[in-house]
Amino acid sequence: MVSPAFITGFALGFSLILAIGAQNAMVIRFGLMRRHVFAVVLFCAIADALLIIVGVAGGALLIADFANQHKAALFGLAALWLTGYGGLRLRDAIRGGGGICVNDTDTGGLMAALTTAALLTFGNPHVYLDTVVLVGAVSLQFDGTQKLIYGVGAALASFVFFFSLGYGASLLAPQMRRPGAWRILDGIIAAIMFLLALRMAHEGGWVAA
Repeated sequence: MVSPAFITGFALGFSLILAIGAQNAMVIRFGLMRRHVFAVVLFCAIADALLIIVGVAGGALLIADFANQHKAALFGLAALWLTGYGGLRLRDAIRGGGGICVNDTDTGGLMAALTTAALLTFGNPHVYLDTVVLVGAVSLQFDGTQKLIYGVGAALASFVFFFSLGYGASLLAPQMRRPGAWRILDGIIAAIMFLLALRMAHEGGWVAA
C-alpha cells in the first residue's frame, strides 16, 4: 500500500509544476529541438528536488523571511530576466527559424542550455515559494520517516514531470520541421514570458494592478 505521505508529496509537487511557466516552456522548446534534452530535464528535476529537500529540512521559514524582506528586488529582477528572454523568443518568432538554426556540434551549446535552465529556474521567486515554502510548510504535518517519504514523493514528481515533458515534446519534433510552426511556438513562448514578467512586476510592487 502506498503511503499517504508519499501520495500527498507527489500530488502537491506535481500540481505545483503542472502549469506552463518559464521553466516548462524552456523544457518544451529544448524537447522539440531534441537538443540536450536529458541534461536539461535532469538539471530541472534535480534543482527542484534540492529545493524541496531544503524546504522539508526546515528551510521554509528562512526562505519566507528573506523573500518578504527583499520582495521588490527579487520580483523586479525576475521580471527583467523574463522580459529579456521573451524578447529573444519574439525576435526568433519574427525572423523565423529560431528553433532549427541551432547546430548540435556547437561548442558551448550544452553550457548555454544549462545556463538558461539555471536562470529560468533559480531566477524565479515562485520556485522558492512553491518548492521550499509551500512544500516545506505542508511537510510539518509529518514526522520522522513519514516526512522523508513525503519529501521523496514531492521530489519524484519533479523527475516524472520534467522527463515526461521533455521527451514527450521530442516526439513532436517531426511536426516542427516547418519554420512557420517554430514561429508560432516562439510567439507563444514570448507571450508567456511577457505575461509572467508582468505578473512578477506586479507582485513586486513595480506596476499597479
